[in-house]
Amino acid sequence: MSKNQRNTERRSTSDGVEILDRMFVGTDPARREAADKAFEDAIVGQLIHDARQAAGLSQTQLAKMVGTDQAVISRLEDADYEGHSLTMLRRIAEALGKKLDIRFVDAA
Repeated sequence: MSKNQRNTERRSTSDGVEILDRMFVGTDPARREAADKAFEDAIVGQLIHDARQAAGLSQTQLAKMVGTDQAVISRLEDADYEGHSLTMLRRIAEALGKKLDIRFVDAA
């Protein structure tokens, strides 16, 4: 959910994610920061998973290409994993023939 959506008048919704966001995060800045961080971690894991699947590789195959073991790839793909490093992301991108693109975007 974008910050613009959160800042607008509360409206009726049937969107389960929005309802849960309102109930558990609301306007608490600390909870918002934690929720945003968890979302970012989940996105990184999903990106790794999707790129590996698109390349037709198993976790074990990608791990061998990157120089690690399957358990590391599994952790990196886990939505709850918080230890993504740029070094490992670069290694994965290179192994998949991809370029890592990191950007700063407005927080608005």
